[in-house]
Amino acid sequence: MEITAIAKEHYPNISRIYKEGIETGHATFETSVPAWEDWEKSKLKHSRLVAVVDGMIVGWAALSAVSDRCVYGGVAEVSIYISNLHKGKGIGTALMSKLIDDSEANGIWTLQSGMFPENEATVALHQRFGFRIVGYREKIGKLGNTWRDTIIMERRSKTKGIN
Repeated sequence: MEITAIAKEHYPNISRIYKEGIETGHATFETSVPAWEDWEKSKLKHSRLVAVVDGMIVGWAALSAVSDRCVYGGVAEVSIYISNLHKGKGIGTALMSKLIDDSEANGIWTLQSGMFPENEATVALHQRFGFRIVGYREKIGKLGNTWRDTIIMERRSKTKGIN
């Protein structure tokens, strides 16, 4: 497996994997895949990664700002998606490890992630990397006609920011 920086030409594969996540009903509140321009604007310019196996993109990870306020400049939200055919093969682990390294190299001191509690694999992946549950949001939003809960997980860097 190779992990490399995302480029625009990767987006058809990134969007395919994102669509697979949307279709599970347990990955995101989003119901459609954005155009490249919208996706690109929503992510930080650093820490954008794809996992490639045998020449095929099988997963991606990226960070988003949590706020425009300068005091939160070192806090970012994690997005990580794995192709359905490649789940359970260590792709998420490899992406998360590299994402953490890249985030810290770019001054990020806290990573956070919101997820549906039913997405047990995502919860477990985050826990393996030292994320802890810091909040529970009951019926925070609707997916279709169903109110959904989310949990918020957070990881504090041991090398960046105030420790």
